[in-house]
Amino acid sequence: MSSMETAAEHERILREIESTDTNCIGPTLRSVYDGQEHGLFMEKLDVRIRNHDREIEKMCNHHFQGFVDSITELLKVRGEAQKLKSQVTETNRHLQEDGKQLITSMEELKQCRVQQSNIATTIDKLSHCLPVLEMYSRLQEQMKAKRYYPALRTLEQLEHTCLPRAGQYRFCSIMAENIPVLRTQIRDTAMTQLRDFLESIRKHSDKIGETAIRQAQLQRSLDSSVSTQPRPLIGRRGRKEAVASVASTVTGVDSDGHGGSPVSEQDSGILDVEDEEEEEVPGAQDLVDFSPVYSCLHIYTVLGLRDVFENYYRKQRRKQARLVLQPHSNMHETLEGYRRYFNQIVGFFVVEDHVLHTTQGLVNRAYVEELWELALSKIVAALRTHSSYCDDPDLVLDLKNLIVLFADTLQGYGFPVSQLFDMLLEMRDQYGEILLKRWNITFRQVLDQDNFSPIPVSTEHEYKHYTSQFPLQDPELDKLPFPKKLPFSEFVPKVYSQLKEFIYACLKYSEDLHLSSTEVDDMIRKSTNLLLTRTLSHCLQYAIKKKNVGLAELVQVIINTTHLEQSCHFLEEFISNITNVPPDTVNATKLYGTSTFKDARHAAEAEIYTSLNAKIDQFLQLADYDWLAPVQGGGALEASDYLLDLIAFLNSTFSVFTNLPGTTSEHATLPGKVAQTACMSACKHISTSLMQLLLDPEVRQISMGALHQLNADVQECEGFARAGPVAGFQGDTLLLAFSDLRQLLELFTQWDWSTYLADYGKSSCKYLRVNPHTTLTLLDKMKETSRKNVVFAQFRKTDRDRQRLIDAVIKQLRGLIAQHHA
Repeated sequence: MSSMETAAEHERILREIESTDTNCIGPTLRSVYDGQEHGLFMEKLDVRIRNHDREIEKMCNHHFQGFVDSITELLKVRGEAQKLKSQVTETNRHLQEDGKQLITSMEELKQCRVQQSNIATTIDKLSHCLPVLEMYSRLQEQMKAKRYYPALRTLEQLEHTCLPRAGQYRFCSIMAENIPVLRTQIRDTAMTQLRDFLESIRKHSDKIGETAIRQAQLQRSLDSSVSTQPRPLIGRRGRKEAVASVASTVTGVDSDGHGGSPVSEQDSGILDVEDEEEEEVPGAQDLVDFSPVYSCLHIYTVLGLRDVFENYYRKQRRKQARLVLQPHSNMHETLEGYRRYFNQIVGFFVVEDHVLHTTQGLVNRAYVEELWELALSKIVAALRTHSSYCDDPDLVLDLKNLIVLFADTLQGYGFPVSQLFDMLLEMRDQYGEILLKRWNITFRQVLDQDNFSPIPVSTEHEYKHYTSQFPLQDPELDKLPFPKKLPFSEFVPKVYSQLKEFIYACLKYSEDLHLSSTEVDDMIRKSTNLLLTRTLSHCLQYAIKKKNVGLAELVQVIINTTHLEQSCHFLEEFISNITNVPPDTVNATKLYGTSTFKDARHAAEAEIYTSLNAKIDQFLQLADYDWLAPVQGGGALEASDYLLDLIAFLNSTFSVFTNLPGTTSEHATLPGKVAQTACMSACKHISTSLMQLLLDPEVRQISMGALHQLNADVQECEGFARAGPVAGFQGDTLLLAFSDLRQLLELFTQWDWSTYLADYGKSSCKYLRVNPHTTLTLLDKMKETSRKNVVFAQFRKTDRDRQRLIDAVIKQLRGLIAQHHA
């Protein structure tokens, strides 16, 4: 079994050697040498080799003839090959000789191809480099010409388009390194120009505003004028389009802020129009070159710094706004100060309005409105403060007109100005107060210069002159021949004219305030009422109350105020005519002139009464009664001298009251009731004063003789009353002023005590007006007189009886008084 396995293993190894690549036979042979049958394997290997040799021999024997035939054929082919080689060599020689010229031509062609390729490459490179050089040259020219926005555009194109195409060249690297420097230079230069522009418009805002206001004034005057062919004038919209067109021409930017690059930048910002002699006022915005703003805006937009630019511009303009809105401390002294203040503000906002409408977002509506709200509050505050210092109505009126023009100008640019008109309505009250102060001085001057006497007129011309100043309607006076006298003094036409002047002054202020006719009418009427009730009333009171005013002057004041009162409805019509508001309009304010002149007249009447009584007191102070005078027998007593003088004075005075010298018109007389009241007041005052003389505590004794003298004086007064110094009294009405004194004197002079005591308290009593207290006081004084003469009285039975009768009467009077009180 073992030899069979060994034989099989050797067979396997042999097959493996026959079939395996020589390089991989090592492991197989190793397995032979590892075994114990090496010699046996070698024998088998020799046997296998011999078998293969026999097979090879058999195969060679089988193919030998073919091999011989192949060698024979190969020898034949060698000969042919030798011929072919000779032919090929010859052909190659001919070809080499013939190709030398071609090779030379090909070399020349190759060299031309290389040159052509180099030329094409050079042209291509130059085509990329030349635009860079041209662009850079253009950039330098633009920088030199200060056309910075086009330069920035050129710079952007050079950096992002031309240089990348040109390739890596040294000059390109230098240019690329210089681009940030140029960009910074352009940005700084543009900002410098903007600063110059801002500084320039700050300095020239006065001129810009003045032009804008002048244009608005021209517009308003042309609107108010009537013309068949109105002259074309640039309005707000047309003005903006014109300015936008000018700005586009100068800056290359359309009205929306788009378009080409600016073609010029002027750092002044103000165009010179001083030498223009055209009739039309140039637009305010036509004076300003906005190209620095547009240029800087576009430059910063391209640089990606638009927000920085917007913030800087707005911040600087806010600072300028604060400076513009700060008024000078002495602005209120002259109108020019206000005009300069308004011009600067208008100039500021005209610029902002144009920037708003010609740029996209540099300033927006909210920013401008915020600035305007700030400005409006400061303007109103400044005007309130400075206008309060003004005491000249002409300056206030000029200021009002200037404010209206200022407001209309800014309203034309779309700014709300209602607060300015509200402030003007507030200033109206101040204007009214200033007018009242001026007219107070005027009225006082008129009163001081008045002679308080009727106006003499000698010609028709003079008469018409005064009647044109004052609406006098007196047919009787018209019929009188010249010369004649007007019933009133110069005060009346002058005051009436001044009232109309005041109304005109109020009307002037109400113009252009956008008020309705009703509002204007109400304002004028209220102001006129203040003039009447405060100013004129106080002046009349001053004239009436001042010292050294005679009765004749007071009478003339009453006549004057009566005529002025009658003229009040003419003032009503005058106001209605100038305001076109009917006087019977519902809720229309009525003039208080009637009550004002009535109050003045009543004050003058009261002053007449007071002055007349004071004159009477002066005469009464001259009274020198002998209170212990004895009874004189025989003949009637004469009145006292002082009383005769007093009666003469009263007659003279009341003759003046009832018929002024040199006049015949009924309007020249004191009103009847006033004269009657004055006469009654004078009589009562005389009666009361004489009664007080009797009851004066300092007069301790009164004799019957003194009572008789006093009775004679009273009779003289009663004679004056009966004579009727003033017409209009019915019967003996004026005598009633002396009835108390008359009954008292009759009681004592007639010694009718029985009647008095018996009828006391009855309505039919003869001595109804005699007060028991008064009689008791008088009896006490008579009793004192009797007591002083007691030494002599005891020798005269009549005196003793009289003393006893006085005591009895006093006792009964005291009983009556006690009973009456009980």
